[in-house]
Amino acid sequence: MIKTFLFISLTLFCFAASAQTFTTIKENPITSVKDQYRSGTCWDFASLGFIESEILRISGKTYDLCEMFVANKDYMDCAEHHVRMHGFSQFNQGGATDDAFEVIKKYGICPENAMPLPGSLVGDSLANFECFMPDLIKTVKYYGTGTNHSQNADAPGLIYWVRTMDGWQDSVQHIIDRYIGKCPETFEYEGKTYTPKTFSASLGIDWNNYISLTSFTHHPFYENFVIEALHKWRPRPSFNLPINRLMSILDRAVEKGFCVAWGGDVSGNFDEGTAQLPEGTVVTQQLRQKLWDNWTFTYDHVMVIFGIAKNKDGKKYYMVKNSWGKNYGYDGIWYMSEDYIKLNTTYIFLCKDAVKKKDLKAD
Repeated sequence: MIKTFLFISLTLFCFAASAQTFTTIKENPITSVKDQYRSGTCWDFASLGFIESEILRISGKTYDLCEMFVANKDYMDCAEHHVRMHGFSQFNQGGATDDAFEVIKKYGICPENAMPLPGSLVGDSLANFECFMPDLIKTVKYYGTGTNHSQNADAPGLIYWVRTMDGWQDSVQHIIDRYIGKCPETFEYEGKTYTPKTFSASLGIDWNNYISLTSFTHHPFYENFVIEALHKWRPRPSFNLPINRLMSILDRAVEKGFCVAWGGDVSGNFDEGTAQLPEGTVVTQQLRQKLWDNWTFTYDHVMVIFGIAKNKDGKKYYMVKNSWGKNYGYDGIWYMSEDYIKLNTTYIFLCKDAVKKKDLKAD
């Protein structure tokens, strides 16, 4: 989820050695490319970028939503879940599009300028979580699995111990607020006063009108299941479909003017901005499952698919908005081949209006 990736054997992945030329077939409106910098928040930046594109599609209005608001609320939610699970759950920087939507439904959202700019509280110009995340993780795991015990005074003589937990949420929230910034209770935007909840309501988005789709064989098709992935801690289900059907839904959505949030695997070197599989690779449902089960294919990144293009040989690529700034790829845009997306998709997240009801039923 951070800009540090393991290089996968060239027998599995092949990346462009030099820039290619592409012809745009379909391009949907997106907001500007952002830079997650030294933070594992691709899920956050991509999800808000996707939502900004949805607002553009629905109303034509351009917003710059606040990634640090979502990170603040989500990390606190994740900490509470971790402690409630007695430490038997993940706590790290990663997440999923579901997390951003759940935060907004629960707490609302604010524009970028309603909170301190990313990195500004630690003397940086962009989000830098390296300076506090180790302390935050250590603190959360201490309360989840720590050894701060005291004998239970209500049961003298019994071998029974309890953790001293009073005020632990304040300790965790203090760390988050100190380095990310405190979430505002009210703020001004274009001459009006909002709360995060009233601001989210003003955006014109039906937060329940979205669906996550996936494709794996270790669960039945045409049913929901929670994807077993490291960075998906909320038990939010995805609907399981055969990969060819999922790809047809993706194509039709983009062609109809919808952007799509994409979660999947980008292990390797993407500096040239093009990702493709070796010539002759045949992507099957069985290959996807094999690579998922042996950890070759993982869930490590989230981006926004907003268009379709072809290279000079007529090969189909998806136009993808990344969150690594404009110095990577084609000014922050990636071209990922159709077979690459087909093999490496963990889930797609999109508006239900882009999905036909018959696509969610077996033939």
